[in-house]
Amino acid sequence: MVKAKGQSARRAARLAQLGAGLAGSYLAYQLQRPFLNETAAKQRKQDFRRKQARRAREELQSLRGPIMKIGQAISMQSHFLDAATIEEFSALQMHAPPMHASLMRAQFKGSLGQYPEEVFGSFEETPFAAASLGQVHRAVTKQGEEVVVKIQYPAMREAIAGDFQALRTAGFAARLTGHLPEAVIREVERGITEETDYVNEARNIERLGRALAPLKFIHVPKALPKLSSDRVLTMTRVPGARMQEFLQTKPPQALRDRLGEGLTRLFFFQLFSAQALHADPHPGNYLFNPDGTIGLVDFGCVKYLRPEVVRCYAQFWSREWTHDERVFKEIVQVIFGEKASGREAHVRRCMDEIKLFYDEFHPLGEKMRPLELADPKFMDHLAKLAAVLIKNKFLSPEFVFLSRTESGMCLMLHTLKARVATTRLALEWMPRL
Repeated sequence: MVKAKGQSARRAARLAQLGAGLAGSYLAYQLQRPFLNETAAKQRKQDFRRKQARRAREELQSLRGPIMKIGQAISMQSHFLDAATIEEFSALQMHAPPMHASLMRAQFKGSLGQYPEEVFGSFEETPFAAASLGQVHRAVTKQGEEVVVKIQYPAMREAIAGDFQALRTAGFAARLTGHLPEAVIREVERGITEETDYVNEARNIERLGRALAPLKFIHVPKALPKLSSDRVLTMTRVPGARMQEFLQTKPPQALRDRLGEGLTRLFFFQLFSAQALHADPHPGNYLFNPDGTIGLVDFGCVKYLRPEVVRCYAQFWSREWTHDERVFKEIVQVIFGEKASGREAHVRRCMDEIKLFYDEFHPLGEKMRPLELADPKFMDHLAKLAAVLIKNKFLSPEFVFLSRTESGMCLMLHTLKARVATTRLALEWMPRL
């Protein structure tokens, strides 16, 4: 216990030091600005952002844990962050310092009672992926089945509790992501803590795997309970390459469109049919295949949605709320709280901006058409919408995860440069509500 408290104190001190260092560098940058011409000022701004982003990324990567998870979420928000920050923070997706082999073996034996080589037919000691809460190894069972084994870093739950206490004390989360009410921070903390329970993740795999079974183009792993525990999770291997590896093969536009449509169908199927979301949508959790199939991995963060939240989101696509006062009232109360009124200025600003965005990029009727996700105009308007919603406190715990998942999907479609008839696909599933 004393050791855990000491580790939490050291992590808190590092977070505070990072925040102070970033603030000091920003002050120095501002003091220099009046003495630079326009060209020099522009270059100095780019250099400053790149240096700050690299410094933050390196420290978050070293700390792992929840603060790294927040950095991963930031890297998906390409609609309102500068390119330097996106480039640096994207490195957090699948890269973190791995455990030393002896520590990894101790963690494994402490959880399952035996060393990896005693449990598996073969086991690769070097992880092929190391992320915020754990690392992943390839292995083969004694029955000859190819599997992956996720092993959690030591004392992760204690680190999460300590990091969130430090985030609250320093206001660091709000500085990174804008306005964040306490209810949202609690929900994010609950979600990240839940990701450390690999028994729960195994249940998520089974439950969401059954729900997604009708989507034959989606591959979901199977958890092996006898080779798993709360801190070690063994799963069957899922085929496919991660986004950047896949794009290096220069896939044709037809395949990009097919995969983009698959990602979009997956999102709407989860939302409107399963009413549960694989809510950690960074590119490392999606594996792409040349036959158009998609592998889905990492089920630590699955958000099960209330029916009223699903109905509310469906209205953004159908726009019935624009001429039905009863539906409009339900949306407002789900998003802004039971006491909120559609007559309030901040509520009206949010709803007007949502309508403008969906009318422009997800039109109804004869105007329905494939959306060019590579078009910078789409990302620019998404940035404007995000800015308005954040400024006017359009945040509820469930919508944080829903918007995170949608943003992740949009970023992947944008990276794929896919053309997708988003509205048509949404309307296919909405009648099932």
